[in-house]
Amino acid sequence: MFRPKLPDTPPVPSITTHIPQDHAPAPATPAGRPVAPFVGVGVGAVAAVVVVGVVLTALLAAVAVTAVSVAISAVVLRSLASSTSRR
Repeated sequence: MFRPKLPDTPPVPSITTHIPQDHAPAPATPAGRPVAPFVGVGVGAVAAVVVVGVVLTALLAAVAVTAVSVAISAVVLRSLASSTSRR
């Protein structure tokens, strides 16, 4: 009752290809540029991103710890100030 009715799709024709096996495959052409420098750059970039992420996470943790300690100090000072004004 609550199931959606999907439209009927026409059948997809199957495609068969014949690859002749009587000739040898073409030899691979050597690349014009070496790939090794680009791999080194990729590894360096990943390392840089990881280092920046670790540093930013450490800074965020330091800010969070500082904020908590300032909040606790404010509560303690407020309680001390309110208790002296009552006396």
